[in-house]
Amino acid sequence: MSILDNYTDFMVEKYENFPQSRYLTLIVLRKAESEMIFRTEGSGEGLARDTVYAGLEDRDEPISRVTISKRKQTAVERRTGRELLRQNNLLFYAAGEREGDEDDICALNRNKPCGICADCMIYGYAVGGGGAQKSRVITDDAFSILSYQTVTAKRTFNALYDNNTMRDPVTGDASSSIQEDEYVKPETLFIDMQTLKDLTAIEIRYVIANILRSRRYGAISSRLGKMQNMLVGAIFSDCELFSNLELTQSVYDRLGSNGKKFPLDETQVKLQIVASVADLSHGVIGNLQILSDTDLEALINEIQQTFVSPTSVKSLLESITNLYA
Repeated sequence: MSILDNYTDFMVEKYENFPQSRYLTLIVLRKAESEMIFRTEGSGEGLARDTVYAGLEDRDEPISRVTISKRKQTAVERRTGRELLRQNNLLFYAAGEREGDEDDICALNRNKPCGICADCMIYGYAVGGGGAQKSRVITDDAFSILSYQTVTAKRTFNALYDNNTMRDPVTGDASSSIQEDEYVKPETLFIDMQTLKDLTAIEIRYVIANILRSRRYGAISSRLGKMQNMLVGAIFSDCELFSNLELTQSVYDRLGSNGKKFPLDETQVKLQIVASVADLSHGVIGNLQILSDTDLEALINEIQQTFVSPTSVKSLLESITNLYA
C-alpha cells in the first residue's frame, strides 16, 4: 500500500482532457553545492535578479534577490525524466514521421514531439500547425532567501594556451580572453514551489523523482551548477496556493535578524518553511490537506525504493505511458 492511497480524493484515477481541480503543491528547498550561474542568454550577462520587498512584514526597503527562472528549473527536470524514457524505449515518433529514422523520435526543442510519451503529456508540448498539451506542472521563479549582494561574488578567468601561458606559442601574441563572471555562492538556499495539476499517483512519483534526481542547473553545468533538491513539504488541495515569493518573504521574516547570516542554517530554514506554509495556508480559500512529516518521508522512501530497481522503473514508466493510450 502506498502513502498516496490515503489521498485519493485529491488525485485523478486516469488521465482526463478536462480539468478536475486536483492539485498537489511540492515545497522544494534548493541548495547550491558549487558555484552557480543563472542568467538569461549567452555569456557575459549578469545574474538574473528581481527587486522585491524583503519580507511580508519587513517592507521598509526593497532588496534584490537572485532568481532561477521557471524554465531553467523544469527544463533540467524534464531532461532527467526523458533520459529514463529514452533508456526504456518510451519516447516515440512524432505524428506523421517515418519510423526508422532516429532523428524523428520525440525530442525537446525540435518541433517534433510525439504527444504520447510521459514527458509530453505531463510537462506539455506544442506543435506549429496543430496539437498541444498544456503543462500539468505549474512553476514559478525561485528566489534566494537572502539578498543578491549577500549570496553572489565575481571571479575572473582566462583561457590559457598549450604552453600554459596567455601568449600564443606560435605567433607570440598575447591573448585578450580574460573575462569576469558573476556567480552564486555555494550554500545559497532557494525556495521553490511546483504545483502538479490533475496527476495520477504514478505520474506524481515520476515528477517527484525528476526533481530529486536532478543535480545540475544553470550555465556551464559541466563544471559548475551542482545543486541538491530537498522536498520539504507537500500539500494536496482543490485550488492553487500562495506564491513562491510569498513563501520566501514569510521565511525571511521568521528567520529574524540573528538568523540571516550567510550561510543560512539549513535545518532552521526547513523549520521556518514548515511554519510559514501552515501560516499562509490559513489565507487560502479551499480544501487543503498537508502531508505529515511521516507521510512525506514515507513517500520519498517509496520513490527511492522504486528507482533502485531498473525493472521497477520500467514498470512505472510503462504504466504512465499506458494512461494515454
